[in-house]
Amino acid sequence: MQPLRFTSKTSSDGVVEQEFVLDGITGVLWSPERHTDRASLVLMGHGGGLHKKTPGLVARAHESVTSWGFTVVAIDAPGHGGRERTAEDEQARAEIRQAVTAGDTDRFASVSMRYMDSLAERGVPEWQAVLDALQDVPEIGTDAPIGYGGGMSLGSAIGVPLVAAEPRITAAVFGGGFFVSEAVLDAARRITVPIQFLLPLDEEYVDRRSVLALFDAFASEDKTLLANPGTHRAMRWVGVDKEFLARQFSRIGTAPV
Repeated sequence: MQPLRFTSKTSSDGVVEQEFVLDGITGVLWSPERHTDRASLVLMGHGGGLHKKTPGLVARAHESVTSWGFTVVAIDAPGHGGRERTAEDEQARAEIRQAVTAGDTDRFASVSMRYMDSLAERGVPEWQAVLDALQDVPEIGTDAPIGYGGGMSLGSAIGVPLVAAEPRITAAVFGGGFFVSEAVLDAARRITVPIQFLLPLDEEYVDRRSVLALFDAFASEDKTLLANPGTHRAMRWVGVDKEFLARQFSRIGTAPV
């Protein structure tokens, strides 16, 4: 594997932004202008059809850096952002469009679950490779505590299997807005780290009962469900525990100073 290569660097309002490439994986790293030893590292996922620098994700990343001193990383999921789409990506997207246009919810669910499972199979090893490479960066190192900072829909369809597979992640924030497959449920049953789960109550296609079943499946003793009206693309989150990750990092004695 080629080494991680930073391709750009900008700085504004106390946040340094660096884009990078690792073996075709495109990503971005946000960090405080003033480096903090052992600063916590937060991984953020994006929603389906979006990319690593969608406005909502960038806003959350900046808040995490300026409010808590975290370092934040996001990558484009396979077939998303500037990454090349495979024949599977193109076919799945076409089938999803056809199902939605036809109002065929069952087919939409079936294709979406199959495609998201495939993206997770590809995306989890990519996240782990990026994490390995970032731990070689002196400003991050191997001692920084790591959390998963969420992302609705695809961000959690990949994030749940990632957290299940990656022992370096010590806490996670997930969200609904996607069809829950058996593979995601199986992954949730292996997760024991503290969880905050955000549930949009008015998804047009996704049955909230399936998402509640996912929340029930998490093996974590410390897990919290927050539900608000709206869909994952259009809602105002009220009552989100913005201190969740900072508090979890503090409990293991590694919160940023």
